[in-house]
Order: sequence, then structure tokens, then C-alpha cells
Amino acid sequence: MSTADALQQVERSRDEMVQFMLDMIKIKAVNPEGGGGGEYERALFVQKWVEKLGAKVTRYDFPDNRVPEKTRVNFTTVIEGKDRSRTLWFASHLDTVPEGSRDLWSTDPYDPIVKDGKIFGRGSEDNGQAVVSTLFTLKTLKALGSVPPVNVGFAFVSDEESGSKYGVVPMVEKNVFKSKDMAIVPDTGSSDGSGIEVAEKSILWMKITTKGKQVHGSLPDKGLNAYRVGMKYALQIDELLHTKYSGVDELFDPPASTFEPTKHELNVDNINTVPGLDVQYFDCRILTRYKLKDVMKDFESVKETIEKETGARIELSLVQMEENVAPTPTNSEVVMKLSNALKKLRGIESKPIGIGGGTVGLYFRRKGVNTAIWSTLDSMAHQPNEYCKIDNMVNDAKVFVHVALN
Repeated sequence: MSTADALQQVERSRDEMVQFMLDMIKIKAVNPEGGGGGEYERALFVQKWVEKLGAKVTRYDFPDNRVPEKTRVNFTTVIEGKDRSRTLWFASHLDTVPEGSRDLWSTDPYDPIVKDGKIFGRGSEDNGQAVVSTLFTLKTLKALGSVPPVNVGFAFVSDEESGSKYGVVPMVEKNVFKSKDMAIVPDTGSSDGSGIEVAEKSILWMKITTKGKQVHGSLPDKGLNAYRVGMKYALQIDELLHTKYSGVDELFDPPASTFEPTKHELNVDNINTVPGLDVQYFDCRILTRYKLKDVMKDFESVKETIEKETGARIELSLVQMEENVAPTPTNSEVVMKLSNALKKLRGIESKPIGIGGGTVGLYFRRKGVNTAIWSTLDSMAHQPNEYCKIDNMVNDAKVFVHVALN
């Protein structure tokens, strides 16, 4: 079978790919950090499908008492190449974020539908499209029967939506991936497929707990409103960070560091109580020219100032801290393989991009693995009415087949 034949086989698999996606989305895989039960059942569903192809699976399970099965499932399968000393990896993640408010969805997020050439459902784009496109890359290569230039590996991993503590991180520690390997992570991209992500911002998530004194709403002078103090802290740290770390890098969209107050926990259940406890969170995506330890010092300095001014106590808790590393070289083999495939199959001149979102690419790059983050998508991740385009899912698989064979 030639490369052209392999691409035609992918196209013939279109209906099967759609059905697989529909079946998979029905299996909820919400990360426990988002209040879900994890991706265990979805992982087994995907694993069984892979094993039916005759592929050998290697499991990497890591204990997690927060999920019913007490474990998080990851697995890999590898097609041996002419050069067995290194592997081209395709890595996709099995977990999803929660659906958010159901009122914002036009359809049931876990009862997916096909409409206007799209599959709607939670996790369809993030990261179901990648799971399906890489699975059918695997199926096509298995059917092909010939030996690719290097090993081609497929990794299906857990916990990406919450820092990969039960997924790629311990897999890297177990030396599953080698520094001379290459990796493609289909977890971000552009609507025309031209953007190849080679860099990511550093990530800092902070929890701010403000402690005051709870009293009746008619007697605020008898207490200390933790909500008001928390707002004051948020406004001051927000202004300081945006002013101090205002540099830009046009590789990224947006080009500047971002510092966003996001989640806010319930403080009181009723209107007529002054809250004595307030909990809020900041999501910071920071250009790698800045050090996260310096940003942390700023969170601390504003804390000390507000505590002296108000008499409240403020506790800072680090939720996630990921200092990013140098970008993947734009002339690296994996980037060039992708660029050549896009030029040949789509007539696209690709361009390097950077993102503020985090992917498992961070951990590959820390290992020294040259990694390209690429797919064709409309950036519907984490949104209501999330969808993936069927054409994108199918055509991305064709690109992956071409990359693997050339």
C-alpha cells in the first residue's frame, strides 16, 4: 500500500471515525479536579479498540483515591520502525473539563449529535478529535503493513486538564519517552491548520483565601468583610502584575502575559450576612522571559500590604506552577515533517505559534523531546456547545499518516 492508498483508507474510515467519536463522548471522563469521576471507563473503551487491531498495549496506571476505581489509566502502543532507537509519538488525552452550565448548551453535552458537518459534545474537540484522528492513524499504519522510518508510538494519557500528575508527568519519570524521540500533540492549532505551536507560556494558578469576621449584614462595623478585602487584594495584584510584566512576544496570541481572576467560591448562602471567609483564584499565563518566583514574590508583597491596611489575614496557596522551557526549534525534524505534510496535502505554508494554554508538550520538552503541538480546530475547548468538525478530524489523520510514513 502506498502513501496515497493509505490516505484513501483514512477517507474510507470517515463514517467509522464519526461513530467512534459519538460512542466515546457518551462515556463521561470529567477530571476529578472538575468534580468528575475521571477517565477510567473511557480509557478502557479506547484500549479495547486498540487491542482489537492486534496492537500490543502497555499500561501505566497511577493510584488516585479521588476516583471510584482508585487508579488513573494511561497506555501506549508502538509500531516498530526501521530505526528502532527513537520514536515519533502522537499523544492525546482522555480526560475532559466539566460541561459548565447546562443552560448554555443547545444539546446534551454527553449525548452527542452530528449537525452541519460537526460533532457536538463535551470533549469533542478537547481532546476527542485528537484521540480519534490518532487512533485511525494507528489503524491505517497497521493495515499498511510496511515499516515506517522510525518507531511510531501512540500515547493515550490521563489528567491533562489538571497538570498531568497522574499521566504524562510520571510517565516521563518512568523514562517512557526518550530525549531523542519526537512528539506531536494534537491539542491546539488554528482553523486553517497553518499554525504549529512550538512554545507555551508558563502557568501559575493561585488560590487566595481571605479571613475576616462574619457578622449580620446590618452590623458591618462589628465585623470584617472578607469579600471586600479579597476584592481589594484582587484589584491591587491585578494592576501590579499587568504593569510590571507588560512585555510582549508576537509569537503568542495574545502576545502579552495574562493575569485573570477566575474562580470564586461561595462565601455565604444568604444576602444578609457579611462574609468572614472569601476564596478566589487567579490564572496567570506568563511569558517565559519572566520568572515565576518573581511573580510569587509580588503576590506575597501585596498580601502583606493588604493585611496591614485591613487587619484581615490572607493565605496564598499554590494550585499549579509550571515554569516553561525553551521553544521547539522551528527547524527541528518534527516541525519540518509537519510543515512538509501540510504543504504537500493542503498547500499550506505553516507558521510557528505560541500559546498561553498548557499542553502535555511542556513535559515532553522538559525531557528534551522536540515537540510540535498541532491540529486543525476552531478553538472550542472548554466552551458550551463544543464541537469538532468532521473534516478536521479526518484530514488531520491524513496529515499524521503522511508524517509517520515520510
